[in-house]
Amino acid sequence: MIGRALLIWLLIAVLANLNGAIRQFVIIPLSNEGAGHVISTLMLAGIVLLTTWFTIGWMRPSTAGEAWTIGGVWLLLTLAFEFGFGHFVFGKPWSVLLADHRLDQGRIWTLVPVVTTLAPWLAGRWKGLW
Repeated sequence: MIGRALLIWLLIAVLANLNGAIRQFVIIPLSNEGAGHVISTLMLAGIVLLTTWFTIGWMRPSTAGEAWTIGGVWLLLTLAFEFGFGHFVFGKPWSVLLADHRLDQGRIWTLVPVVTTLAPWLAGRWKGLW
């Protein structure tokens, strides 16, 4: 189960990077920086939910607890990628990485880790797996 969940997380990571490219090269030029981040965040949350909904049966969590485990692993991987790669590979300062989580400044990126954590449980519940 975890091996399959890791493969799905990798798929989501690829889709997230494509979403980021679309944000930079299409959405922001057609709108503005702030709106582009909000639209992109909502798109990625939807991508995570849809991908999970389509693949939850293949991942085969047999209980709600196993789905929560997948969500927890995905959360840790997402945060490690966001902050680890963001800072150490892409060279973004911590202040820039943390700015995406500033709800008081209209940045709603926190929605993505929340949805990523909940998605396996929600998809299993919606599909009647438990």
